[in-house]
Formats: sequence, structure tokens, C-alpha cells
Amino acid sequence: MAAARFEILHNPRCSKSRATLQRLADAGIEPVVTEYLTAPPSPARLRTILALLGLDDPRALMRTAEPAYATLGLAAVTDPEALLDAMARHPILIERPIVIRDEARAVIGRPPANVDALLDD
Repeated sequence: MAAARFEILHNPRCSKSRATLQRLADAGIEPVVTEYLTAPPSPARLRTILALLGLDDPRALMRTAEPAYATLGLAAVTDPEALLDAMARHPILIERPIVIRDEARAVIGRPPANVDALLDD
């Protein structure tokens, strides 16, 4: 059986993201590290990630306390596609970190222990 493939949408300046990456390393996992602030996911990729997280509302993936959220007036936006587009254009709005296993399941690593749900197989 092939080893599981893990990917982390990572912000190296975020302590939770670093802790989640360390938790994976401690479990013997070397994930693909995507620094999403410099390589933002497309709206289509964000839709896939939402589905893997079991979420319907793009806002559940957003950092609503980020100044850009208010500056862009996103609280008033009801169109899911507009929210996905905003995250793709302003990746600072994406909650972090996100860990994806085998393109089949994902968790948000807040708290970092959430990643343990992906390690049980």
C-alpha cells in the first residue's frame, strides 16, 4: 500500500501553522508544504478544500478578524464565488493551517491537535 500523501497550506510566520507542521514531522510525515501566501490557491482549489473539510460556506474558511476582511467589505458579501475569489486574491484571509490527506480528507490545524484526525489510518 502506498504511503499517504499529505499537504499543508502553511504560513511560516504563524505559530499554529508551525506547530501543526511539527506535529506532522513528529508523526514521521513529510508533507508537501504549500506556502499559500506566496502561492495562493485558486477559487476552484478552495472549493475542493471546502468539500474536503465538509464545509459549505466559504466564510467558514475565512479569517474574519483580518483587517482585509473589513477593508474589502466582505461581511456584506453573500455570493460564495465572490468570497472564494476574495480569498484567492487576498490569501491572508484563508484560515491556517489546512492539512489535506490524499485529496480525500482535510482539517484546519487550529488547534494543531486537529491534525491527529488524519493520522489514524
